[in-house]
Amino acid sequence: MPELPEVEALKDFLAERLPGRTVRRMLPVAVNVLKTYDPPPQALEGAAFSGVARHGKFLDLMTAGPGGAPDEGPHLVVHLARAGWLRWQDTLPAAPPRPGKGPLALRVELSPQPDADGPGPGFDLTEAGTQKRLAVYVVRQVTDVPGIARLGPDPLSPGFGRDTLAGLLAGRRRQVKGLLRDQSVVSGIGNAYSDEILHAAKMSPFKLAAELSEEEITGLYAALRDTLGGAVERARGLSAAELKAGKRMGMRVHGRAGEPCPVCGDTVRQVSFRDSALDYCPTCQTGGKPLADRRLSRLLK
Repeated sequence: MPELPEVEALKDFLAERLPGRTVRRMLPVAVNVLKTYDPPPQALEGAAFSGVARHGKFLDLMTAGPGGAPDEGPHLVVHLARAGWLRWQDTLPAAPPRPGKGPLALRVELSPQPDADGPGPGFDLTEAGTQKRLAVYVVRQVTDVPGIARLGPDPLSPGFGRDTLAGLLAGRRRQVKGLLRDQSVVSGIGNAYSDEILHAAKMSPFKLAAELSEEEITGLYAALRDTLGGAVERARGLSAAELKAGKRMGMRVHGRAGEPCPVCGDTVRQVSFRDSALDYCPTCQTGGKPLADRRLSRLLK
């Protein structure tokens, strides 16, 4: 699943290519990808992109309004969900895409340069697998997207300090893993980077937030900033096609169950849930004790 670092890198990738480009055609392919209908997707046709922003895991592609006023036109907002991705093409195929069973969900065709022959550039939004959760919104204001309206603070924003995190954790009798993934508490962190943050902080994923000591909060904050900041730096300069592999290469425990921990050499373990799993190192995070599968028994403390 693309999370904050990958979406931030995609934002930078598109910010180098989109501003000033005009939308020639919006071509929805999967009927369920569009989550809004007023304004219709065709409202973007003829509009020029003026900027790109990130809100948590959402990409916000802004267009100019009447008279060229920046960011006052409709917004094209994308949430890549678990298996979505963006594929840029310098020259799109001449034939329009056909609905079918493939991964293509939506194509955005941009106007070619005045002296160019044939189709212009553009990008495809694709989604692998059968659980179609990729979401595209065309809205007048970015806060018209419900998921954005309820986002918590961005952990890489300049104002997100150690005390900000302490305030978000205070009094919450929830497991810290789930709290980090809650987009209304902290935006942009998902399953993979919450595993990585907790490993760096040497903290059990099932530790209750309300029970963290001041020292543990300080360590968690440092791990959060270092993990996310490092992932963003590794992703910078990678193309959209390279970002997935780059994310995998940077992981120390997530997705590495059965492999040795790169810090202590213990075997990385996994706890499975109905539709997800977490990965952790017993030596680094739980005092050497493996965590029980929550479907079968309570956590071993």
